[in-house]
Formats: sequence, C-alpha cells, structure tokens
Amino acid sequence: MPQVTYYVAMTFVKTEDGDLVPGDAKVAQSSAEAKSLAARLAATSAGAIAFSRTYDPATGDSGPAEIIAKFGETADEVE
Repeated sequence: MPQVTYYVAMTFVKTEDGDLVPGDAKVAQSSAEAKSLAARLAATSAGAIAFSRTYDPATGDSGPAEIIAKFGETADEVE
C-alpha cells in the first residue's frame, strides 16, 4: 500500500500564564490550502502553522512533521 501524506493547519493560543499551546487543527487537501488556512487562522489566534506528515497505512508508521509555513507566534518545538 502506498504512503499517504496529509496536510494540516494548526493554531497556537496563549494560556492565562502567557504560554503558547496548540489549539485547533484543521485538515487541508494540499500544502497550498494548508498554508492559506493557517494564514487565516493566525488572524484570530496567537499564531498558526501549516505542516504535512506522511505515513504508511499498512504499518501505521509516520515520518516527522514537515513545516510548510508559520504565522504569528508559534511554540519553540515546531521551529
């Protein structure tokens, strides 16, 4: 079975203590759509990223997230 790549736009929000934490994540159909969606989501949150991840449905193994774009403030672990 071939590997599958999925695309995601995910927000970051600030807690009451000022820490950045992951917020909502939305699946996109392409890297361009994920980037556009992340840009729009960043307008109403502290920041957002667009990323992709490839996995093998037969084994469940997945590769690391590949950052497509960042907007606004994002957590250090995604840089």
